[in-house]
Amino acid sequence: MDSRRSFVSNCLAVALPLTPARKTPLSPVRPPVESEIASLNGEWLFQIDPDQLGESEHWQSVETSAGAWRTVVVPHTWQIEAPFSGYRGFAWYRKTFEAHADWQLKTIRLEFEAVFHSTKVWVNGKFAGEHTRKGYTAFAIDITPFLAYRGTNTVAVRVNNSFDEHMLPRGRSSDWAHDGGVYRPVQLIVSPPVFIDRIDVDALPDAAGQSASLAIVAFVHNASTAAQTVKLSLRVMEEATGLVALAQDFGEALPIAPNSQTQAHAAATLPQPKLWHFDSPHLYRLEVTSQSDAHSHLSSTVFGVRRFEVRGTAFYLNGEKVRLMGVERMAGSNPEFGMAEPEHWIEHDHRNLKHLNCVFTRVHWPQDERVLDYCDRHGILMQTEVPTWGPNTFASMGEQPDVDIMQNGLDQLREMVARDRNHPCIGSWGLCNEIGGQNPAAYNFAKTMLAEAKRIDPNRLCSYASHSLFTTPAKDVSGLMDFVSCNEYFGSWQPGGPADLEKMIENVHAAFPDKPIVISEYGYCACTADRPEGDEHREYVMRSQDEVFRQRDYIAGLIFFCYNDYRTHVGDRGAGVLQQRVHGVVDLFGARKPSYQLLRQESSPIDRLVIKGNPKKFQIAVQSRANVPGYTLRGYKIRGVLYGFGNIPVEQQERALPDLPPGENSVLEMLFSDSTPLWIEFDVIRPTGFSAFSQIWRA
Repeated sequence: MDSRRSFVSNCLAVALPLTPARKTPLSPVRPPVESEIASLNGEWLFQIDPDQLGESEHWQSVETSAGAWRTVVVPHTWQIEAPFSGYRGFAWYRKTFEAHADWQLKTIRLEFEAVFHSTKVWVNGKFAGEHTRKGYTAFAIDITPFLAYRGTNTVAVRVNNSFDEHMLPRGRSSDWAHDGGVYRPVQLIVSPPVFIDRIDVDALPDAAGQSASLAIVAFVHNASTAAQTVKLSLRVMEEATGLVALAQDFGEALPIAPNSQTQAHAAATLPQPKLWHFDSPHLYRLEVTSQSDAHSHLSSTVFGVRRFEVRGTAFYLNGEKVRLMGVERMAGSNPEFGMAEPEHWIEHDHRNLKHLNCVFTRVHWPQDERVLDYCDRHGILMQTEVPTWGPNTFASMGEQPDVDIMQNGLDQLREMVARDRNHPCIGSWGLCNEIGGQNPAAYNFAKTMLAEAKRIDPNRLCSYASHSLFTTPAKDVSGLMDFVSCNEYFGSWQPGGPADLEKMIENVHAAFPDKPIVISEYGYCACTADRPEGDEHREYVMRSQDEVFRQRDYIAGLIFFCYNDYRTHVGDRGAGVLQQRVHGVVDLFGARKPSYQLLRQESSPIDRLVIKGNPKKFQIAVQSRANVPGYTLRGYKIRGVLYGFGNIPVEQQERALPDLPPGENSVLEMLFSDSTPLWIEFDVIRPTGFSAFSQIWRA
């Protein structure tokens, strides 16, 4: 089991001093036991509660006939059902399950990957716990005391997705779908009474990439009524091959009091690491085993070794300068699924992102873990964010943000980092979006969030997406961040064109001459009556603005907004489940617009292919892009597929490309045995198998 997904709401964290790790593996006293995972996805009973009568009428009880329960499939959101698409309020879920007899001496946690946005949970009619005003982060509740081992158990969940002024996103401020429900997976985690609740790992390569330093923290929980002594050991394996790269113990045994949690620290050196890169997303698995007086437990997490940093006005990945480009996806936009996205749709959209040459993206809220897993394994760097959206978040506040908003932001940040910090795809933490960063309350909110993010994860970059850099940019809180993120919509939300964009960008650079600038949003929104949908507008904005950005070497990254038209309660097009903003290169159902192909071309690290000759002897010149996106191409190849009579593929040839730094070219020969093709499709293929550039040659 991946332990970073596990959070127990009532555990006490006790920091222990760092203990040097011995280099010899610890011999286990007994075979370690992994946690058993029992999915609770599938059929649940459901009903809305518009009058908030459920609790007083005891809908949480084991036996109840009140209301009009019906069967739904969890993960679930009611917002995709026409009668409830606009419903904001309370709703209830109920499910029965059996607890196996051999669970009686174990700890059972009920984990929700996310519920939007406030949740109370009962087990067998008894209140078990709650998670309030945090709609995108995971939580787990220890339900061991409430279980029955004869007959069935009943779990009841009350959900509230009302617009709320005391949480983030605040009230109606945000611009995406506020889909209520148990919209991400649910499961039971069955562990020994002494178990590893979470593992944090920081894995940084040295300058030469010859070794990596690992800093590991294991959070060990003792749910028993007796004090325990715990010894821990670790093992690091290549995720793809299972080969063991490192094994050692943590150090001296640790005492842990009853019903408490402690932290165990280890430092280790991984020799000859395979580094994570968006074109070579190598992963490792870390297993940590605990041995206590009466119990053993094995937990694991996946991580990557990489260093993503800022030097001057540029990004460096593993010591190499990179200029990155991609597109943002707004989750929950397909009206068939809403925020309760199935895995096949997550994969569908992210395969499209890879086809669009997206290696760099951001998101407005913490994502489904299946999104992060995909990005880890296929190579997309991401900025994930606390859902602090819009200047109205800090309306009517003084110099400081309101206490409840500040605390909610910190809580969501801590929960996001706790679950997601081991993902190598996360290059930076996003602290907020378009908050009005020169407003004192907003400024101080972002400043406090930045300090906390650096405290709990000092090795990762932090930023915030600003839309307040058009005047007096030096006063913006962007100046505190590791890099400047700028949202701009010249030709859409802002009047003007490329000349106005040039002036604004130069002013931002003058305000922050030593920082990289990321254009964290740009594009075309057909969101008002005077801006009709017409994909040619989107294409014009993309072409003309990319030309401006490519002339400036301090532009370190571009993120087009956005991949898809997206569902939102502030949408100006459509109604009900189709209420949306038209902003993407695909529509709500994923159908591609003409701008899709242009974005793929603009985001490619290949500037052009020049094909000369004929099938008996082609000369193919590959020119890499000199500006943005610009990075060294390693392990790429050219593939040619020859199509003959009936448009049937009949021959395929491949040639490896040499390493190609930005702005350089290489010429290769490719020969086909069939001299009478109708056409040949040439693709430049990334090491991950995705096409980075396509071109057709016709006879």
